[in-house]
Amino acid sequence: MSTSSPRNSDPAKIVSVTVKVNAAPQTIFDLLADPSKHGEIDGSGSVRNAQSSAPARLSLGAKFGMDMKLGVNYKITNEVVEFDEPRRIAWRHFGGHVWRYILEPVDGGTMVTEQFDWNTAKSPLMMRVMNYPAKNRVSIEKTLKRLADRFSS
Repeated sequence: MSTSSPRNSDPAKIVSVTVKVNAAPQTIFDLLADPSKHGEIDGSGSVRNAQSSAPARLSLGAKFGMDMKLGVNYKITNEVVEFDEPRRIAWRHFGGHVWRYILEPVDGGTMVTEQFDWNTAKSPLMMRVMNYPAKNRVSIEKTLKRLADRFSS
């Protein structure tokens, strides 16, 4: 595991997990930049499908809707807030927290860090009370395992 955080943020409000994936950064980035593929690697079990209005490929400022299920079906719109191909991509929704992927090339693949950054969450108290940081760590670990398994030889 490693931690990487944006400037002027509290590292205690960033859940960060890193794994090595046996694929090039661009290959992984291409997957992450395609919202129709997010459900294939999601470890939370909540991501279903990209809505038909979602772009085929994300870019900085792009908005994309997702069909979700957490007990009940719902829809959520995200906005890409960080985009540095093929190194970093992140998005947030109305709750203000950010989901981020950082890709670092290494021999034989890429170190992929997924982060749940709640520094900008609109309701940090709810994040704590609902234990979202710990719950999201488990989901991140599952997502990264699915991502690594997808590219295992």
